[in-house]
Amino acid sequence: MTATITPLDATGLRAHRDELAALLLAVVEEGSSLGFLAGLDHEGAAAWWDSLLPAVEEGSLALWVSRTGGAHDRIDGTVSWHRESKPNGRHRAELRKLMVHPAARGRGTARALLAEAEAAAARAGVVLLFLDTETGSGAEHVYLRAGWTEAGTIPDYATDPQGRLHPTTLFYKHPKG
Repeated sequence: MTATITPLDATGLRAHRDELAALLLAVVEEGSSLGFLAGLDHEGAAAWWDSLLPAVEEGSLALWVSRTGGAHDRIDGTVSWHRESKPNGRHRAELRKLMVHPAARGRGTARALLAEAEAAAARAGVVLLFLDTETGSGAEHVYLRAGWTEAGTIPDYATDPQGRLHPTTLFYKHPKG
């Protein structure tokens, strides 16, 4: 099944907040390092999505979701990028929170989300995307296969949901439309 990727504006984020909170919970419970610790509940996950509304409304945060259809046709993945607001950095954006529900992995959803975010960045005049991800994670392999360049590793950068320190790898890419 092919993923359908759609952008979400502030209205869409409000309408799909609970679905997105459920996605975030599933990914954190599975062990992905996304900045959250074990014990995150639905209310906390929904509040985090709500905290993104101002950036989405002002246009500094671009957000996409994926659906692969099927019986429930729920959001099964998301990605965003945040454009730098300082005048000397408007040409770059940080790719954030590429996540795919554990039950939807292995279907090309991450690749499709990443490709859409990269193409949209190029259309918006972004010439440099960058990100960090847990070293050795499955996400790291997604970025490498998508042509991202490793820039280096920082030890003890972040904790996983259980609070254990892990290194992070920095990546960058010049998006093409």
